Amino acid sequence: MARHIQVIPVRYLAAVPNPTRQAPPELANKVGTVLGLAAWAGTAAGVAGVLVTGSMMAISVKRGESSEHMSRLGMVLCGCVLIATAGPLITWVFG
Repeated sequence: MARHIQVIPVRYLAAVPNPTRQAPPELANKVGTVLGLAAWAGTAAGVAGVLVTGSMMAISVKRGESSEHMSRLGMVLCGCVLIATAGPLITWVFG
């Protein structure tokens, strides 16, 4: 019984295909375009977030209100860092 259980996985594992890591050129171009647009949109959203947070800080100071704008600014800046380092980080991990 034990011999039968050991032989079955080896027979099925030998049939698993091993595809190449190279994507078709037309797919690689489309994916590159989409990722470029996503990176541009993320950068634009980060800049807009910093501008909106700065505007809200200025309005709050003028009104004499206090609010937790620094935590909001910290979250926006962390998002900007994440967007900026996403590409190099993925390249480093999957190399």
